[in-house]
Amino acid sequence: MAAKKSKRDPDIICENRRARHNYDIEATWEAGIALAGSEVKSVRDRRVNMSDAYAVIENNDVFLMHLDISPWPQAHHFNHEAKRPRRLLLHRAEIDKLRVKVNERGYTLVPLDLHFKDGRVKVTLALAKGRKIHDNRREIREDQERREMRSILERS
Repeated sequence: MAAKKSKRDPDIICENRRARHNYDIEATWEAGIALAGSEVKSVRDRRVNMSDAYAVIENNDVFLMHLDISPWPQAHHFNHEAKRPRRLLLHRAEIDKLRVKVNERGYTLVPLDLHFKDGRVKVTLALAKGRKIHDNRREIREDQERREMRSILERS
């Protein structure tokens, strides 16, 4: 399934909309991603799904897990595995900051979007804390109240 192109930014390949709904975003980082040639072809064709993706820190490296990049049909036996772990390219200091935060209770690393920057594929990685069901309900209620206030102000 090809990902839809975002209306906001033409360089965005794929967005993880569920991440902003299920998590409170504390901070974001932009990271490069190490891809094989057939993966780059599939990404340019927007054949990416990141709904279940998350990042882990292992041995001073950050890996993006469960990012689904569909195989490129013309690559044949040189093709890549669709959901293999992909290494993210971050500076050592950034990895150390992330490790400290992720080791705290409740924090996780989730990708928000995949985008092009100067012809290279980048990932916006977020340090996030999971929301409970009642937190989601509160956010929905606050959004509705904001919309109602905006419409009242527009009428007057």
